[in-house]
Amino acid sequence: MAGRNCPATLIMKILTVDIGTGTQDIFLYDSDLDIENGFKLVLPSPTMMVHRRLKQALPARTPILLTGHQMGGGPSAWAIEEIARAKIPVYMTPSAATTLNDELDRVEKLGIKLVSEDEARRLSSSALHIELKDFDFELISRTFSDYGVSMQDLAAVAVAVFDHGNAPAGVSDRQFRFDYLDERIKAENSLSAFAYLSNDIPKIMTRLGAVANSASLLPCPLVVMDTAPAAVLGADFDPAVMSHKHKIIVNVGNFHTLAFRLGEGIEGVFEHHTGEIDLPKLEKYIRALADGSLKHQDIFDDMGHGALVYGKEPFEFGRDEFDVVVTGPRRSMFMNRPTLKPYFAVPFGDMMIAGCFGLLAATAEILPEVAEAVTGSLRNGRGRGVAPWDRSS
Repeated sequence: MAGRNCPATLIMKILTVDIGTGTQDIFLYDSDLDIENGFKLVLPSPTMMVHRRLKQALPARTPILLTGHQMGGGPSAWAIEEIARAKIPVYMTPSAATTLNDELDRVEKLGIKLVSEDEARRLSSSALHIELKDFDFELISRTFSDYGVSMQDLAAVAVAVFDHGNAPAGVSDRQFRFDYLDERIKAENSLSAFAYLSNDIPKIMTRLGAVANSASLLPCPLVVMDTAPAAVLGADFDPAVMSHKHKIIVNVGNFHTLAFRLGEGIEGVFEHHTGEIDLPKLEKYIRALADGSLKHQDIFDDMGHGALVYGKEPFEFGRDEFDVVVTGPRRSMFMNRPTLKPYFAVPFGDMMIAGCFGLLAATAEILPEVAEAVTGSLRNGRGRGVAPWDRSS
């Protein structure tokens, strides 16, 4: 795991990477720069990159070898399963195979052969070899380096991924995740409760752990976090949102939609699959979250993840200029005649990297050595005012 010691530097840089299904959103915090001048990238997600490579290889029917770490499924998993159904040999090491399922016997039932690391090395010359991992620091570092930006002096790296957790056999992934959310909120009622220093990741959160394992050679601390709380925490830095203590923030992601009711900490949350809901259904659940009538089973039986409600007093619509704060790549759902008044959060002028700002805020809570600079920047958006052309690095 990454250590806590970083090179001393007057310029504090923190690399933040929010990894979703469609994109990976990257922001390089620099304490000298106003946040809106920070360098940013919105690139294809790792699972989309693997999906494209596999789809391009399909016509040649070349055997596929997949090694590395557990990573986000979705598009990559669909492509792997398609190749296996086409009777093309697919070999996976056990750690890579957990991308498809934590229960490896289910992976083998797909027609995929599990191989050891030694077997994988022997196969690598005769198969298309792809290393699976959510976070590729070397690739991101090279990309910035091509533009003259060094990653050698980072104070920290922060990465967000969505993690169902490793549910025991026979336990629903959806229920397991919501039991975990409930435990975290009751233990530490804040959005940053879903962020960890790499050495402190719970063993059940295997995808977060895989990110840490893939970044074990980082020269500075690594913070990992769940994507949805990161996006909601980041959206809260929009000035119009920040000025309200009581609010409901909805992150409409490509795969998952989460709504957090915030006031005295987290007063409630629900999580559903974006593909399973439309605007009327989503608004119905938001209203139930607001008045406290939403039940876990309402969402779970609708093929969502579930719901938790803690707030005793109902959230009242109509007392502010908006009813609900919306962020996320599928936020356009709220542009189709909503009955609730939406506000589309744009923290520091950019909705797409809201999760990166949430990662920054969580990192400031976990690492005291970066807290003063990062908190100051997030509070007012201002850096120290030293222009890049006026400094030596």
